[in-house]
Amino acid sequence: MCLSVQWVAGSAALAAAGWAFLRYFEWKNLYFPAGPITTTPAEFGLEYEDVVFVSEDGNALHGWWIPHARARGSVIHCHGNAGNIGDRAWLAADFHRLGLNVFLFDYRGYGQSRGLPTERGTYADARAAFEVVRAKYGDADNPPILVHGQSLGGAVAIQLACDRPVCGLIVESTFTSVVEMGRKLYPRLPVRAFIRYRYNSLEKIARIAVPKLISHSRTDELVPFEMGQQLFNAASEPREFVALAGTHGEAGWGTTPEYWPCVERFVDRVFGPASGDMQ
Repeated sequence: MCLSVQWVAGSAALAAAGWAFLRYFEWKNLYFPAGPITTTPAEFGLEYEDVVFVSEDGNALHGWWIPHARARGSVIHCHGNAGNIGDRAWLAADFHRLGLNVFLFDYRGYGQSRGLPTERGTYADARAAFEVVRAKYGDADNPPILVHGQSLGGAVAIQLACDRPVCGLIVESTFTSVVEMGRKLYPRLPVRAFIRYRYNSLEKIARIAVPKLISHSRTDELVPFEMGQQLFNAASEPREFVALAGTHGEAGWGTTPEYWPCVERFVDRVFGPASGDMQ
């Protein structure tokens, strides 16, 4: 009897340790947060405000509010799974030139934001970021806010567009779901059985009615180009797709000059044409 009990206890402990390892392995392969912020919008000639805000579950978060004197709207950027907002300061400068206020924020565990990232946590952090920007418009029911997401940030942006009244959605280099990415990376493993995080953007994007601009690189070595096409095919009108050039980490208007005019036209469609000098 004692040996039987010991065997059961040992097996249970081994199973628990294996499950814990799988959870840790999944987390380490999904999130790559970086702490020190080495670049700010000031290096691009932009005035900005450090914003400390709190998520709905109590995490202290950090972001940058970059105001535009003659803004026609605002954009919230949801970054990918690596680095922090310092790596995206250049992006704020580009959007600012379009006559937009810009809000960059770090998910929990990234940059100066506290906590550890999770799927549910990244969604909550994006909703908190939206409320920061909504407050700039007197807590309006339908504030002029566009959301932009890259890679994992595209999945976060898609969820935000489901949760809050955004005016438009831009998604770049985003996967259809973590499960499908797991199947691509580990084809011999039963990934659905042990993956906890889903980020199921393919299921959600069909529910979003606002204008959508979706882009993906044909030479993306990490997230297959077909996933971007699948997101586009699942999306309802109005929608637009742009094929990019470059690797996963570099694809965008920097590697695809014809993409930036598409972004400009999309912003005009969402907020109306720019008036005069928006620099």
